[in-house]
Amino acid sequence: MLTAIALAVVAILFRLASPILLTWNFVPMGAVALYAGARLPRRWAWLVPVAALILSDIVLDYGMQRPFLYLSRWTIYGTIAATTLLGPIANLPKIGRWLLPFLSLGGSTLFFLTTNLATWAEGQLYPLTLPGLVECYTLALPFFRPTILADLLGTGLLFGVGPVFERVARRLSQPQLSGSPHELSADGPSQTA
Repeated sequence: MLTAIALAVVAILFRLASPILLTWNFVPMGAVALYAGARLPRRWAWLVPVAALILSDIVLDYGMQRPFLYLSRWTIYGTIAATTLLGPIANLPKIGRWLLPFLSLGGSTLFFLTTNLATWAEGQLYPLTLPGLVECYTLALPFFRPTILADLLGTGLLFGVGPVFERVARRLSQPQLSGSPHELSADGPSQTA
């Protein structure tokens, strides 16, 4: 549970900082989704990044006249939820960790392809023609690089440091036994060498 909360907080903070720091698309949502998919139960893994998106969207949209649910937003939520399905691949024995950069790039690419297709399909920014679709993807290319970088860095950090924090949190949450080992053995089963 602590892992899920920590992941959601990280995702929310990055999303809220993005417009302030003018770091558009430098938000490791794909990394959070990938890590949630690898470390949380499958039926709940998708909820962490989607909840982080919804909560941060509520804050970011406050006072705007933008509708809460529209095609692009549904696509963003669905793509991030689908990215959690890549997470269990990272747990494959011997090869899973070596695939992390490719899984991260796969999640970033899936996000780029689906969300820009949805933006084009809404028909508000680009004409619903093949040249309009090409224009949509072409103009989105500068935003793809920060997405890739954020997801690669986030994946490296989460998979590198995340398990350490999980172990520390588990140790801190376990009840502490008092007394020396000799006092404990007197009450429990005998330990003979």
